[in-house]
Amino acid sequence: MWGTREALAALNVPAIIPVTFADSADLGRLVPSDAPHQGLVIEVDPLPDMWLGDLLDEGRDDRRPLIVLDQVTDPHNVGAVLRSAAAFDALGIITQDRHSPPESGALARSASGALEQVPWVRVVNLARALDEIAEAGFWRIGLTGHATQTLSETIGTARIALVLGAEGEGMRANTETHCDQLAKLPISPKVESLNISNAAAIGLYAVATRNLGE
Repeated sequence: MWGTREALAALNVPAIIPVTFADSADLGRLVPSDAPHQGLVIEVDPLPDMWLGDLLDEGRDDRRPLIVLDQVTDPHNVGAVLRSAAAFDALGIITQDRHSPPESGALARSASGALEQVPWVRVVNLARALDEIAEAGFWRIGLTGHATQTLSETIGTARIALVLGAEGEGMRANTETHCDQLAKLPISPKVESLNISNAAAIGLYAVATRNLGE
């Protein structure tokens, strides 16, 4: 652990952890430019990889929803989705490995601690992953503005996987074909769309409300 004297003085650091005093400029050189250190830097192991099959097995006997993100690359949006997923006790989020942001300081800051709480699965092929999700008993609802039904009309009683596309581009056509239904949020026609993290939060709230009422 490296830290300024002021920051370390505010902590009760166990003696087993080696500590090196450093000034703020030195700490800034130890971390990426987008990572706020707030006077402390600690070296830790990377988060463990999670496989989709393991995640689906873990949630086999509960009603927690899944979030599937199609080519959402903005770290602030993914971090905010993780935060909402933690708040509404989602089973996890699934992204395509080549079209998702790295676990950066900006993402962790937006997630506000949820990066360490919510399982995050990166898959090679999102369409195949959606097939596997369906085989596990999830009803795949794609949120898109051009759907004819609202989310409340499609949510049903099954376990839910909410699928969302990148802001502006939306879901790819192949991703839409791997959804069981498409649904929209009943927003005003004065607004073209919501930020994806806001849409995910509303969708998760709808699922949580349904689950509480069962």
